[in-house]
Amino acid sequence: MDKLSQMFSLQKELNKRIGVDTDSMDDDKRVEWILNYSRALGQELAELVDSVPWKWWAKYQTFDKQNARVEIVDLFHFLISLAQTAGLTADDVFDLYTKKNKVNHNRQDSGYEKKDESDNISMFAKSGE
Repeated sequence: MDKLSQMFSLQKELNKRIGVDTDSMDDDKRVEWILNYSRALGQELAELVDSVPWKWWAKYQTFDKQNARVEIVDLFHFLISLAQTAGLTADDVFDLYTKKNKVNHNRQDSGYEKKDESDNISMFAKSGE
């Protein structure tokens, strides 16, 4: 098992222990938990921001590298949970990530001068979605 698959497995186990079983959710529950995990991600991101001295007017702040690392790992927990709630496996995420990465490189190669989502649509069409 690769590391990403192992992380997905560990998160599924933790979520079930907490009482959240993404495998048995209907669409209404999926919507609820997508919102829950999105809010949690936002909060963890705010906690990450608080780990760095972002207040240019406050001289007392320091970079809390250890807390920043903890918050990044917390983001992974919720991001994996969100992916699982949306029905994505580790393999799905890897596949879609590599396709989107190629799209992003193509956008940079072409100058990315206008907003056009057709490349995203074609990315998903090729993966059977």
